[in-house]
Amino acid sequence: MDIKPISQLPTETKPTDTGDRPRKLWIGTYVTIALISLAAWLLLRLKVFEIFGTWLVLLKKLSLGVLFASLVMIVTKTAEGIVLKRSHVRAKGYNFIRLIRFLSLITILLIFITILFQNWYTAAVSLGLISLLLGFALQTPISSLAAWVYIVIRSPYRVGDRIQADTFKGDVVEINYLDTTLWEFGGDYLTNDLPTGRLIRFPNSLVFQAAIYNYSWQKFPYIWNEIPFHIAYESDLSFVEATIRTVAKEILGPETADRIENLKEIIKQTAVDELQIKEYPFVSFRINANTWVEATVTYLVEPKKAASIRTRIIKKAIPELLKQPDKVMFPKSNSR
Repeated sequence: MDIKPISQLPTETKPTDTGDRPRKLWIGTYVTIALISLAAWLLLRLKVFEIFGTWLVLLKKLSLGVLFASLVMIVTKTAEGIVLKRSHVRAKGYNFIRLIRFLSLITILLIFITILFQNWYTAAVSLGLISLLLGFALQTPISSLAAWVYIVIRSPYRVGDRIQADTFKGDVVEINYLDTTLWEFGGDYLTNDLPTGRLIRFPNSLVFQAAIYNYSWQKFPYIWNEIPFHIAYESDLSFVEATIRTVAKEILGPETADRIENLKEIIKQTAVDELQIKEYPFVSFRINANTWVEATVTYLVEPKKAASIRTRIIKKAIPELLKQPDKVMFPKSNSR
């Protein structure tokens, strides 16, 4: 059997810019709107349009506001393109784009307030009253928006991370201004960590109310996993340990040792004591209540590859153990 180490499996870190054409189309649209708004503003300055009376001032302000808003959107779309081309990590590029869009909306809002309201005091009072009313009526959306800012700055999770938020478990596929969308794994219908096909959407404000478990931490994007093998008392435990460790090391690849050293370096920077177990994958034994010995192999694995790696180790380890029936006996065969 040809076994490839997990280091040889395909990975993707840099996003591919598949939205370049739509972005250019949007930029072209905004340029067209800006030119039309500029032409409208210039035309409205002619005496012939004085027939509009008091509406003329409002039309001039609106055309000027649309002009500046279009320029802001042109800058926004250009900045998005630069971020996507220069960002080597998908999640960081995603967060930057969301932040740019949020700032552009705030800028456009301020532009229209500045143009439409010549008296800033009146505008400030009006906004204050509106904000007060909305604050009572929209407490959850406002707290979710504040939580989005927290998520962008503190990064408790990013797009692509595998997380658990309260009772929700899944891979983050989208972080909007008000909510987060997960691609669920495990769930009510599966006993493993494979995607269920269901989407979970929860408000961003949940990060202020519940613990967030991130299985894809940037500094150390691995988790511990283990597989129990049940064998009879008469088995050669040393042979079982050596066989399972050899199979696991072959599948996991030589980079496992580097991951352990990396983990130790991270732990040294904290108040946690250094790990005592020196060799990984590590095989431990314990007596099972059903009168057999449980040999458990513990190893590091990427969260999203846990199910496939576990399956490969089991499919390879069991045939290797069965090759030596005089050294390895299983509970079922031993009871005959």
